[in-house]
Amino acid sequence: MRAADGGMGMGSFAFFNNQFVPLGEAKISIRTNALHYGTGIFEGIRAYWNARQKQLFVFTMPEHYERLLRNCPVLRLDIGKDVKELCDITLELLRKNQHREDTYVRPLAYISSEGLGPKLIDYETGFAIYTLPLGDYIDTSIGVKVGFSSWRRISDNAIPARCKVTGGYVNSALAKTEAMEQGFDEAIFLTHDGFVSEGSAMNLFLVRGGKLITPDYSADILEGITRQVLIELCREELGLEVIERLVGRSEFYLCDEAFLCGTGAQVSPIIEVDRRPISNGKIGPLTAKIQELYFRVVKAEHDKYQSWCTPVY
Repeated sequence: MRAADGGMGMGSFAFFNNQFVPLGEAKISIRTNALHYGTGIFEGIRAYWNARQKQLFVFTMPEHYERLLRNCPVLRLDIGKDVKELCDITLELLRKNQHREDTYVRPLAYISSEGLGPKLIDYETGFAIYTLPLGDYIDTSIGVKVGFSSWRRISDNAIPARCKVTGGYVNSALAKTEAMEQGFDEAIFLTHDGFVSEGSAMNLFLVRGGKLITPDYSADILEGITRQVLIELCREELGLEVIERLVGRSEFYLCDEAFLCGTGAQVSPIIEVDRRPISNGKIGPLTAKIQELYFRVVKAEHDKYQSWCTPVY
């Protein structure tokens, strides 16, 4: 993750307590409930700089805010704004920060009250958005090496992964750290029933016999927007059969290709799992084709999907 000069320094703004403030003034008390109990819901949104058009495009912004507002009631959070208001605030914030490079947008709803105790009622909701320049979270030009984690994915009946609950990402941090310490780039979760779930903070796809396979929602996955975008693109533009179902661990060893996907991961090819090469250990041709199509779409270079890209300037 890369923050460019000026991205987090003087002149940067955040949206905090219903107003735009210098980033350094967007602070909370150490007594804030969400800091202690992980009682927050967040989103990750990307904006892509198109150098040819000299324009910054925010990708699938309304869809991200629709998901945020859909998830907030799980933690009894109420932002008090609709999707259009949130989009307008985000565009104004991006203009204030004058980004002219690929940029990350982080909205966060959280329990802002300072009361002690892990509960969700009789507390106030805080809301903030900040932005920062962001290149590749994972180097998408080379294949990544992954390993199955000894940590199991949190179940929907514990902390729902589909809702992007801040406290739930302790699960991700444990798995990611373990993977890195074992020499892998990324971790792959299994569910408590032993089926493939997702990466530490991204969805995944396998290719077998020319068909695209991805774990379904019963595998305790995030209801990923990038995942849904890729399902549509692969069906509509590449004519691929896309299957959503339970996936066994050994299928990963036998697949022809695999890749991770998400707002941060984008489309990241997997070339090795548990120190076993996938196919020939190189980026697969279908994955490369999907990746190329995705980057055209997010930069507003595909006429059919212009509506997914919101211009900032």
